[in-house]
Amino acid sequence: MGKRLADAEKEVLVEVVRFTQKNGLKGTEGGWKDFLARNDKKFGASVSDPKKRSKDVLLAFLLTFSKDFQKYFSKLVRRLKERIAIEPFMKEFPDKISPELKLVQLTAEHPEYRKNYNLPSYQEGWKVMREGKVTNFMNSAMLAIDCEMVLCHDGTEALVRVCVVDSNLEVKLDELVNPFKAVADYRTSITGLSKKDLKGVMCSLVDVQKSLKKILSKGKILIGHSLSKDLHALKFDYARVIDTAYIFKYVNLPTTASASLNSLCKSVLGYAVREEGEPHNCLKDAEAAMNLVIAKLKHGFNDPIEVEVARNSVPESDMTKLLAHRIPVYLPCQELLKLFSGNPSIDEKIDSRIRGDYYSTYILFGDIDEVEKAFEELDGQETKDTRGRLQKYVLLKRDNGDVASFYVRKMAYGYRPNESELSKKRPPPVEDAEPTKEVNDGQKQKKQKTGKKDKKKSKISVVE
Repeated sequence: MGKRLADAEKEVLVEVVRFTQKNGLKGTEGGWKDFLARNDKKFGASVSDPKKRSKDVLLAFLLTFSKDFQKYFSKLVRRLKERIAIEPFMKEFPDKISPELKLVQLTAEHPEYRKNYNLPSYQEGWKVMREGKVTNFMNSAMLAIDCEMVLCHDGTEALVRVCVVDSNLEVKLDELVNPFKAVADYRTSITGLSKKDLKGVMCSLVDVQKSLKKILSKGKILIGHSLSKDLHALKFDYARVIDTAYIFKYVNLPTTASASLNSLCKSVLGYAVREEGEPHNCLKDAEAAMNLVIAKLKHGFNDPIEVEVARNSVPESDMTKLLAHRIPVYLPCQELLKLFSGNPSIDEKIDSRIRGDYYSTYILFGDIDEVEKAFEELDGQETKDTRGRLQKYVLLKRDNGDVASFYVRKMAYGYRPNESELSKKRPPPVEDAEPTKEVNDGQKQKKQKTGKKDKKKSKISVVE
């Protein structure tokens, strides 16, 4: 174990130390910064970037952990070495990288990937699967997975069903799983399962892990929607993944946000996976994830798409507000009201929202329709904030002739999208893609309208 760490390149040890930082792991001399403060008399923890430390220092820190942790670190080292070995091949032969592998890369480039796929696989019961040789890396075979979980009395979630399909939508795994511990809530309205469904079930999490290891051999790509949640439930650390929540861009969601599987299927595939109030179907969800990837590979979907956003995903109090921000402090908030249609009022409690030379405030409306109408009619250049949310840059001409500028954005996005506009954003329907299945028990997929949408640039207007 110690030898594998000692033989590792510095760049590999840097990543292992960063892993300990992200997970708050501590050895016998504390965490990374504690270790530096105790052992470096000159700089202490002031130079805490692992990249700026020598290999000897990195190794000394990792050796302060228990043998079990060192064994886990050795697995990380092996995986990182395999990944680094692949990089020269990718640079030298970019034309040999398949479209499927490019989606694996696209998933890893998403801003939320590092946070959500930093899996706690050092914990008991987890399995870490290697990436393998370069020849394994070139494997473009795909499997899609979905899981259902229940809430247990100890506060944890436990796996109760898992389904896996291949790119032909043939079922490779469909198992009910016994948590073998007390269940507090079966979440029947979501999982579709109850206590009686698990009666006599003997399949365990360990059995599922063994099955996954077998069917994912030789570097197959694993697909899922918000797949990191499934991997948590499976206690299975696997790197070659395509997350369908990460491979599409959205017109009406922040950069860091993702659409639900149901909303995404409506926009991309033209049908809903389930009707409102209907419980999840593990198998159908796995099929839907695979169909989304097939559609992405066939049609591209490189331009942002519009998706429905459930009303309950936005706080009720925010549904009737617009946020005005980066307003110059010399501009009285009441003067903003002349910009908006309807009969809005203003939140004058701005003291806590002053930041230097600017402040922000809320424009309050009577209902959602007023908010939508006011934002639609507001003259301004459409842009996006630092989180990718749609906003407008507006200019306001004051009575004294001065012109003030600031930004206005909605608090809620995508609720009740216009269906005629939604259909124009879709490419031709993908029901001819092979393979595909109708998800709604024999109902035909809705045909999508085709057409081009005129793109009009908003002009900045000065409101007098």
